[in-house]
Amino acid sequence: MAGAKNHPYHILEPSPWPIIGSFSAFAAALGGVMWMHEYRFGSAVFGLGMVGLLFTFFSWWADVRREANAGEHTPVVQLHHRYGMILFIASEVMFFVAWFWAYFNASLFPSVAESVGGVWPPKGIEVFDPFSLPLLNTIILLCSGTTVTWAHHSIINGDRDGFKKGLWLTIGLGVLFSFVQYYEYAHAPFDFSGNIFGATFFMSTGFHGFHVLVGTIFLAVCLWRSYKGDFTSRQHFGFEAAAWYWHFVDVVWLFLFITVYVWGGWGAEVHG
Repeated sequence: MAGAKNHPYHILEPSPWPIIGSFSAFAAALGGVMWMHEYRFGSAVFGLGMVGLLFTFFSWWADVRREANAGEHTPVVQLHHRYGMILFIASEVMFFVAWFWAYFNASLFPSVAESVGGVWPPKGIEVFDPFSLPLLNTIILLCSGTTVTWAHHSIINGDRDGFKKGLWLTIGLGVLFSFVQYYEYAHAPFDFSGNIFGATFFMSTGFHGFHVLVGTIFLAVCLWRSYKGDFTSRQHFGFEAAAWYWHFVDVVWLFLFITVYVWGGWGAEVHG
């Protein structure tokens, strides 16, 4: 038949979202610079850019969902989606490499920076007790790793009820982690600015906290989709990508806990 599809690939229809997203990102960046330099309407331009980005995200992903439900995501297309998600997580790893590089550069060679005082943590810095709130958050994330794995195995075996329960528990643990970290930040004995310890601590743990928020939203969208009837035992990459992302967040936190909280604060005065 003329025009019949005889290949396993997904040929995309023309979409307005790339150009709309590009202009929205430009407006958000330009507005952010204007806002920081206190230009008129800077905050408005930034706000419009962010609204455009959020609208693009929602609309583009809604199109992807419709394509998946229409059967356009063949096994070959799903394999390419997996490659894309792996590359995305690899790029996120490099973000954390930057923060850890700064942290280890200051902590391993404290004699090089005069502001550190030749010791790490710097003199006068009180640190968190790693075996109080940080350990609690470690347990929370480790438990969330088991619940998201439960959800994953449930959908593979066609158990939609177990899938939903696993997602509910994982999302709840993610929210709990964020509340505990907020409480920890609110009672921090050091500031973000003024010393390299505070700057590297808040950038590394705060950037991870942002990833927890993103992962929680990611899983919440998967939960909403599950109630809409999406995902089957053979086609559930949207959730699988969220699970990969969540496991990545877990692994980064373990590294943060060991290096920043336990090793990085060794021998210093403990806060509280």
